[in-house]
Amino acid sequence: MRNRYLDLLRFLAIVRVVVYHVTGWATLTLVFPAMSVMFALAGSLMAASLTRSGPTAVARRLRRLLPSLWVLAAVFVPAMLLTGLPVSPRVLLWLFPIADPPANDWGALALSVIWYLRDYLWFVLASPVAFWLFRRAPLPTVLAPYLLLVAIEAGIYPAPPVLREFGLYFGAWTLGFAHHAGMLRRLSGRVLYPVAAALAVGGGAWIVGHPGPRGYDLNDNHLGNALWSAAFILVVLGRAPSGVAWLSRSRLADRAVTVVNRRALTVYLWHMPFVVALTPLVDVVGWSHQDPVGLAIRVLLVFALVGLVTLAVGWVEDVAARRRPELIPGGPPRPAEAAAPVGEPPAGPDARSGALSGDSVGAGSSRRVPEPAAVPAQRSAGEPTSVDVNVG
Repeated sequence: MRNRYLDLLRFLAIVRVVVYHVTGWATLTLVFPAMSVMFALAGSLMAASLTRSGPTAVARRLRRLLPSLWVLAAVFVPAMLLTGLPVSPRVLLWLFPIADPPANDWGALALSVIWYLRDYLWFVLASPVAFWLFRRAPLPTVLAPYLLLVAIEAGIYPAPPVLREFGLYFGAWTLGFAHHAGMLRRLSGRVLYPVAAALAVGGGAWIVGHPGPRGYDLNDNHLGNALWSAAFILVVLGRAPSGVAWLSRSRLADRAVTVVNRRALTVYLWHMPFVVALTPLVDVVGWSHQDPVGLAIRVLLVFALVGLVTLAVGWVEDVAARRRPELIPGGPPRPAEAAAPVGEPPAGPDARSGALSGDSVGAGSSRRVPEPAAVPAQRSAGEPTSVDVNVG
């Protein structure tokens, strides 16, 4: 069955990512470490899929992930080729981004959010083995990515950047495994809260002692990010409420959460190009980068433009999930759905499971349900370069 609390977390994470990319406020990364939360939610859902259907869940996840990327690539790759991006076999990485796909100067910034899909893709491919290990040795499997990151940051193991990313975010992914298995909920408060506090203190101390170019921004501090985010995940998932009944009492809020979850991948992929395109307007109209009114207008404009694109191409997520395409998700159910027995999912395509579309399932559930979309970034210019930025 759907877990609206997880839907709400994903909604907040996506909104936070967009607002952060517009404003650049580093404090937002500390208040809500959105990217790690998104990876943890995705890990939990991947574990649920593997539990239900085994390794075949990987193919369904890829089916849910890639079509929306292909729509984006169909627009931007030709534009980059016409503005200086050399034609090479690496352009094919836009079809299956197991490495950073190439981009020209402006594309590297506008499409910088692709790093998340690259990492997500690798995590999905690694999940059958990782989940098998987790079921046999849960704690070592969860700790392994964090220990790898500690070794890298301490200079013990001079690993390439991709392994640093693995250490940072795959730890959150395996915490999602633990959430699905019910391990986090079973932790008593006498264990969970001291562990979370210790991680938060350690991460906070590391962040304060190692500020980055943007100050205390989690995106500039891998180890601090991992520890701080792990503490946050332990609390928000380990002490998750049984439900959020209050959400259904507001039709507007409930529909907004549904729409953003069902269109999470579209919102994520398309918001950064609009952020980049609108930034020059700050100088044109005389808005200061610190002007609250100007920032608020830019945030609203980005969401409005993303909303228009979502209306135009968001239905691709429905097709990828083998759901009935909808212009705006979450409308009144079809007669067949309304007549379905209480507690049973509606028959047909909507009952299939998927990956990054925004549907969620409770920890330990074995029901077939639609799966969610995942859900980002600034990069220095170069020609040609690759899309790989950790800002979100």
